[in-house]
Amino acid sequence: MESKLKVGVVGATGMVGQRFVTLLADHPWFELVSVAASARSAGKPFSEAVKGRWVMSAPVPKRIGALNVVDASEADRISQEVDFIFCAVDMPKDQIRELEERYARTETPVVSNNSAHRWTPDVPMVIPEINPEHLGVIDNQRKRLGTNRGFIAVKPNCSIQSYVPALHPLNGFGPEKIFVCTYQAISGAGKTFQSWPEMEDNVIPYIGGEEEKSEREPLKVWGQLRDGEITVAEGPAITSQCIRVPASDGHLAAVFVAFRKKPAKEQILELWSSFKPKPQELKLPSAPQPFLKYFEEENRPQTRLDREFERGMGITIGRLREDLILDWRFVCLSHNTLRGAAGGGVLTAELLKAEGYIQAK
Repeated sequence: MESKLKVGVVGATGMVGQRFVTLLADHPWFELVSVAASARSAGKPFSEAVKGRWVMSAPVPKRIGALNVVDASEADRISQEVDFIFCAVDMPKDQIRELEERYARTETPVVSNNSAHRWTPDVPMVIPEINPEHLGVIDNQRKRLGTNRGFIAVKPNCSIQSYVPALHPLNGFGPEKIFVCTYQAISGAGKTFQSWPEMEDNVIPYIGGEEEKSEREPLKVWGQLRDGEITVAEGPAITSQCIRVPASDGHLAAVFVAFRKKPAKEQILELWSSFKPKPQELKLPSAPQPFLKYFEEENRPQTRLDREFERGMGITIGRLREDLILDWRFVCLSHNTLRGAAGGGVLTAELLKAEGYIQAK
């Protein structure tokens, strides 16, 4: 049996870092051997470092709880222990960019949950089922960094990972205009109801920076790999509103779309049901089977009932109807800390391993 790749989580004490820890505790391909965080947590056993702020429903995995936390800035030390890292730090963007490149230059691949490198032209921003071909830009990135195996790959913002997967199989009909409103859970802000009681019985119609990400990031995901860079797609035009709602997990999106060539309802449903992209064909451990599910019931998907579909890695869709202004409208749902954050990062790492970009040192 092939030995597991050794992995570290940098930013392990935060909410997304904790999710990485739970997903890696029994992963069939990866063994978590290093947890890193800020200097104030360094030197403590992981279980002690997260005491009083562990927010996962499962307890701290016993083996990982015994690991001593390392200062995240010690890239040279950590890189000697691991084959690659996941990065989920809470720092200013310029510091994140510098830190991630420092790790990459130690010949340690970085799979990042952060936004700092999403617009670096030679850094792939990947939803594994949508744009796996963008991993080809890594060869050019390595030339820029002067590395043989080190690189950075990132995942997109959690807000786009409910509706972009539902739109992607329909690209052959030429979507031209997309209106989307996302109803986003408080875990997207790294909060729980205990830490953010103001969100109970409340809706906040603003999430800083989220609408710009929702409108721009799909265009890089749908861009083309050309001349060693990812060129951003010119369309479709996307406008969005992002609203914080009193749900613990799960981002729901209401989508309205106009096509260059309007498809029939039966065509849309068939494309959703038959969509089987590369991670599903490769049977990657975290890949949902199926990726997309359509509900015929008028009141589905619902956040509480359906966010855990396929271990939180699948996308659920419902209420497909003709629209009075555009062509079609529907709703869709993703789990923001699984598919939208740590789980999406783990699936990206599985794809990188399967494609030969991550190997044992």
